Amino acid sequence: MHYNGEYREIALAHHMIETGDTVRGTAKHFGISKSTVHKDVTERLQKTNHALYLEVQKVLEKNKQERHIRGGIATKQKFLNAKKAART
Repeated sequence: MHYNGEYREIALAHHMIETGDTVRGTAKHFGISKSTVHKDVTERLQKTNHALYLEVQKVLEKNKQERHIRGGIATKQKFLNAKKAART
C-alpha cells in the first residue's frame, strides 16, 4: 500500500479501531512495516484527523496495557509446543 495523501493513515486507523488490532497485526494485514503504521497513526493522523487519532490512541493504550499478557500466553504456547514435539 503506497502513500496516497491521508488515505493510508485513515484506512489503518479504521482497521485498528474496528478490529482492535495491534500495530504489528495491522502492518501484516496491509503489507507494510510496523514503523510505517506507527508513524501514520501517531504523527500523520494527528495532523489530518484529530478525532480519529484520539480513537486510535485508545486502542494503542489498550494494546500496550495487555502486551505483557499476550507475551505470557505466547511463551506458554511455545513451551507447550516444544513439549509436544519432544514426545513424538
